[in-house]
Amino acid sequence: MKNYVGIDIGGMTIKGIICDGEGNVLAEGTIVTGCELGGENMCKNIAILVDNMYANCNADRHLAAAGVGCPGLIDSKNGVVVFAGNLGLNNFPLVRVLEEMIKIPVKITNDANAAALGEAKFGAGKDYSDSILITLGTGVGGGIVIGGELFEGNKSAGAEIGHMVIERHGNHCNCGRRGCFETYCSATALMKKTREVMEDNPGSEMWKTYTSETATGKTAFDYYDTDYAAKEVVDWYEKYLACGIANLANIFRPQVIMLGGGVSAQGENLSKPLQKLVDKELFGGTDFAPVKVVTASLGGRAGAFGAAALAM
Repeated sequence: MKNYVGIDIGGMTIKGIICDGEGNVLAEGTIVTGCELGGENMCKNIAILVDNMYANCNADRHLAAAGVGCPGLIDSKNGVVVFAGNLGLNNFPLVRVLEEMIKIPVKITNDANAAALGEAKFGAGKDYSDSILITLGTGVGGGIVIGGELFEGNKSAGAEIGHMVIERHGNHCNCGRRGCFETYCSATALMKKTREVMEDNPGSEMWKTYTSETATGKTAFDYYDTDYAAKEVVDWYEKYLACGIANLANIFRPQVIMLGGGVSAQGENLSKPLQKLVDKELFGGTDFAPVKVVTASLGGRAGAFGAAALAM
């Protein structure tokens, strides 16, 4: 039976799995990234991780290929990490180096794309051919799967969901533009808005537990039913999030859009109201080609599962 390695590279830790073609996990593990000593050292750590995981599988199991999800700008066709600032990598031929070490074919994609493919193959999107994952964390990322295949755009540089403008002349974004999806719908943006509204509303119930320094992206949801200021924050957030989701829905018309990242922990408290808002903005309505809004299901393992799916 053929089995596959999935590697998810993070700034501090590399996660890995070995699974069969059905996504059944045979082994998994983690190792420090080690990128501060360079790309080759990071690949050595990946090779150690693969060896360690393989040692926990049956000896006769065959590893057919490996997939890697890596942060940054990735040339997936040529197997090169063009730029990954957090890893200190520039034009690093990761696929060539890693293949020499682990002696099986390797494929690579951006980590957000890998997570999207993981959810599409083995998670909340597994029953659909067309899906989009939106990750709501420090920033807004995600990926697009069409006909069961990743859509990466020219030189794998597309599908930057977080940098779609949803408010012309809006908030400044680190990318240099204004009004990006990320500046309104990341967990960072939600936390910032919560703190601003708390400062403007000293009578808010949120002050009973939090200060404007300790409030998080979860705070307003915790007080939504009892605090007018918290409701203001959540309604504001859902309005902008629904705008971005509806834009993606109208452009790609997937069967499902999945929400991942920290904010998605709100589950149906977030997805249900978003579904109603998105349905109102869906071109042509919902009768012919509806788009479901759901919570992603694989959590922190989505990237590793997606990397394995890429190898398949």
